[in-house]
Amino acid sequence: MSAASRKTHPADELDAALGLHWKDPALRHAALVHRSFAFEQGVDVTNERLEFLGDAVLGLVVTDLAYRRFPELSEGDLAKLRAAIVNMVALADVARELELGVAILLGRGEEMSGGRDKTSILADALEALFGAVFLDGGMDVAYPVVERLFWPRMKAYVRGEGERDYKTILQERASHALRELPDYRIEERGPDHEKEFTATVLLAGRELGRGMGRSKKEAEQRAAREAYERLLEGEG
Repeated sequence: MSAASRKTHPADELDAALGLHWKDPALRHAALVHRSFAFEQGVDVTNERLEFLGDAVLGLVVTDLAYRRFPELSEGDLAKLRAAIVNMVALADVARELELGVAILLGRGEEMSGGRDKTSILADALEALFGAVFLDGGMDVAYPVVERLFWPRMKAYVRGEGERDYKTILQERASHALRELPDYRIEERGPDHEKEFTATVLLAGRELGRGMGRSKKEAEQRAAREAYERLLEGEG
């Protein structure tokens, strides 16, 4: 394979986008191996252990950036910032910007079902990549990579820009902390041209949030935000 053809490989393009130079290219390979590929190929290496490590690396860098650069934010606001930045949807968005999906090694079945654009697969692979970068070059290399990708989003969040998907954030927090999924109940009132919706969100049968809006989506997002903030208060 010529040098010119190697440069067009998706993983090489990913390295170029991130400014990475690997000491151990096997780490990059492992970060891109989805379990469906490993199963089909009969190999033991997947990106799941690297994902576990990368999740911690990502969390530490984002937390450190938030703490140092936003001294005016309270503990609760710092926690909200971190949760808004370090979640599956945000990670997948960053992965799509990097075109990470084309570099992931997938099994044929996962490939056929659209796995290259699945939010969970993209988010996991990005975290695995952070874990691999950390092992290859330490925090001196991993920190600036994470910072470059996530700092613009952190600044935008603090400025109040963009919508925050509280339903997704709440679902992730609830599934990890409580092993439960939110349950939404919708009530509506008013004539068709002027309907008003009230959403109630329950966790383990307990009402945790309520919101009103001109659409079901708006009401659910407001209910999810209230529930999420209550969860944070309970954890504090």
